[in-house]
Amino acid sequence: MSVGALASGTGTILQAILAADIAVEVVITDRPCPALDIAEAAGVPAVLVERPSFGASFDREAYADAVVETLRKFDVEVVAMAGFGTVIPTAVRAFPGRMLNTHPSLLPSFKGWHPVRDALAYGVKVTGCTVHVVTEEMDVGPILAQEAVPVLPGDTEESLHERIKEVERQVYPATIKSFLDQGRNR
Repeated sequence: MSVGALASGTGTILQAILAADIAVEVVITDRPCPALDIAEAAGVPAVLVERPSFGASFDREAYADAVVETLRKFDVEVVAMAGFGTVIPTAVRAFPGRMLNTHPSLLPSFKGWHPVRDALAYGVKVTGCTVHVVTEEMDVGPILAQEAVPVLPGDTEESLHERIKEVERQVYPATIKSFLDQGRNR
């Protein structure tokens, strides 16, 4: 099954996916970012489908259509979100049950954009990461894998998030591989 990756940031999750020998057909970003360079260095086509606006004028459906069109040009069957910062419902409908994401909390706790900050504010002693199937509703899709990360005394949002990312970089590629293997065996 062919994989496309969506990224927006530093590309550390993308690096982990590529290092796990997951064959990625294309990397798409929504803004200029290091993930483009990481893809190109790995010999993977990198496409910037730049988000034209971050304000009220943003046409989410038109943008999502452009992302889906690009994924289809590369015959992508499974989409791995690797820190992609734009919610794109059209893509979820185009790849039902075949879009995966990693989230820095133990879902269903701490959904949304600031789960690490929210976990610290709530005072939990354990948080972690979740790999799940993407659905149109944010952070509620079927859970494929989870791993706990302890909250340490003196943790800041940055220190805790980095420890969670270290776990994500292991759990997410392994889960993608398992998902692909199950798809091949159907």
